Amino acid sequence: MAMIYITCRDRKEAEKISMHLLKKRLIACASIFPVKSMYWWQNKIVNGYENVVIAKTSNKNFKKAVAEVKKIHSYEIPCILRIDAAANKEYNEWAKKEMR
Repeated sequence: MAMIYITCRDRKEAEKISMHLLKKRLIACASIFPVKSMYWWQNKIVNGYENVVIAKTSNKNFKKAVAEVKKIHSYEIPCILRIDAAANKEYNEWAKKEMR
């Protein structure tokens, strides 16, 4: 199992991306969190707010999910990170069933 960590400009975009991945059955579920972000962009430090999507997926779906996110994300260079994870048996079985 893998988790996909995606930063988004706002909650609306985070929900749009989550729903898109769910409808394509590339993820089993997504959680959205507001976060304070600080980073370099175009030679300046940005100090602002974003929303993070943490989506649960299979290792085989990760590349497809990344491609789909890139198609609809508003950022020129979106942050899309893969975090390898282990889940309890019941959750893992449920997640596999929900992804095709």
